[in-house]
Amino acid sequence: MTDLELHVVDHPGPEGSPLVVFVHGTMDRSTSFARAMRLLSDVSALAYDRRGYARSRFAGPVAASVDEHVDDLLGLLDERPATVIGHSYGGDVALAAGIRRPDLVRSVGAFEPPMPWLPQWPTDTAGGAALQAALHDRDPGAAVEAFLRRMLGDETWEMLPAKAKEDRLGEGPALVADMRSLRAEAAPFDPADVPVPVVLGWGSRSRAHQVENCRRLLTLLPDVEPFVIEGAGHTGHATHPEQFAAFVRAAITRATP
Repeated sequence: MTDLELHVVDHPGPEGSPLVVFVHGTMDRSTSFARAMRLLSDVSALAYDRRGYARSRFAGPVAASVDEHVDDLLGLLDERPATVIGHSYGGDVALAAGIRRPDLVRSVGAFEPPMPWLPQWPTDTAGGAALQAALHDRDPGAAVEAFLRRMLGDETWEMLPAKAKEDRLGEGPALVADMRSLRAEAAPFDPADVPVPVVLGWGSRSRAHQVENCRRLLTLLPDVEPFVIEGAGHTGHATHPEQFAAFVRAAITRATP
């Protein structure tokens, strides 16, 4: 088990049911999977707040790389085989874990994993805006505001209660670390090296660069099948729980014995 005191939400299923672990994205938390997890009562489901976020905000120093997040994930698995479901940055963690421990990560469901180290990834994304704000203001909180204004819209950001804004601004170091880890000099991993079956998901209403990246990954991942959630955007795991649960089941079905 991991030595970090990460916040974990554990919903044991029937005896012998497959284990599914959910990994959230940047500026997100385990609760965003709650509605989909309730539709998966026949499996053993586990979600956790990554280091620096929500109830794991003070669990330890923020992870400086995808590999460090893989360490945390594998520690939680504790040698138990599982299907790993990752949303956004969590998809990168899930794929990298599949490379490192294909004996444990039997299949992956990756929903719109960002890969800014690949060609054609634009520089004006929410992550790019966050890094620019952090460099300009030397303030991780400025990165959070830039990121969430881009993801949620100015009006939604302005309407957030003061306490919610304060909590989110406190996650700035984790956000900046996430974004830097995907833009390091050395790529975190090569999609062609992922040896396990992958179900790759995206929303039909997602931003063009996310959809184009997923279509590119269909040609790079060795064993992959697409799963499109109609009417969903990047947050399809939260807005379309029924379809996302079906995406999870598709990934479970692909798990290697």
